[in-house]
Order: sequence, then C-alpha cells, then structure tokens
Amino acid sequence: MSSPLVTYLRNHEAAAGAGRDLFHRAAASHRERPWGADVERLAGDVDSDIEALRQILREVGASPDHLSRTALQLGERVGRLKPNGRVLRRSALSDLVEVEGMLDAVQAKAEGWRALVAAGLSRVGDVDVEALLQRAEDQRERLRGIHARVAAEVLTRSEP
Repeated sequence: MSSPLVTYLRNHEAAAGAGRDLFHRAAASHRERPWGADVERLAGDVDSDIEALRQILREVGASPDHLSRTALQLGERVGRLKPNGRVLRRSALSDLVEVEGMLDAVQAKAEGWRALVAAGLSRVGDVDVEALLQRAEDQRERLRGIHARVAAEVLTRSEP
C-alpha cells in the first residue's frame, strides 16, 4: 500500500506528463509567433521540473504510475477536440486556450511544490523544492505576460 505522499507524488507526475505534452505542442504551434521562443523555453523548464519530480519519487522509494500518466495524456489529447469555430485549420482561439491550459498546469505544479514545503519537505535528497516553487511562480508570471499578448491579439480579431 502506498503512503499519501507517494500517491500524491505519483498523481502529480502523471499530470505533469500531460502538461508536458501541452507545453511541447504549444511550443511547436507558437514557434513563429512573437512569444514562441518564450513558450519553447517554458517547455524546456517543464522537462526539467518533471525530472526533478521523478528524482523526488526515487528518493522516497517510489516510481511513476504509468497507467495514470497514460490516462491523463489521453485526456489531454481528447481535450484538443474542442469546438473553436474552425473545422479544417487551427483557430486563433486555440492559441489562447492553450496558454490558459499552460497557466492551469503551472498553477497545479506550484501548488504541488507548495504542499511539499508545507509538509516539511523543502529539500528531498538533492532536490530543492523551494527553488522549484520559485521557478513555477516565475513560469506563471511569464505565462501571464504571454496570455495578455495572445488575448489582445486573438480577441480583437473579427474571426475565430
């Protein structure tokens, strides 16, 4: 039987896999946009954060829950099938929805790090959880800036 900590870490690792898919897809689709390089850097940060989370799992003697990760990644893919006013090509609204999804993912990640700190796990082995929390807060601020730019561009268009 798993401890609450192990279950919590596994759930966050599974969700992080789906979040990583979103960040990498967004990095590809936003590549030519003025904020594309920022999204690409954020995707790289997410990769590093997932590796840190996996290191924490190893430190507590646990491994990722591959079934949960697969289910959440499938859910992320199904979530792409949303009405956006376009049938055959990508809608500009997709850019805004993706950025909002990335904001949600980073907020969940920050709360996960914050929970570990609250539980007295500011450092787990070589992993500095407080530094990860600070990085998540920085990522959120960067995404808020991107969100403002995307919203200003997308919501002033006459077509979806």
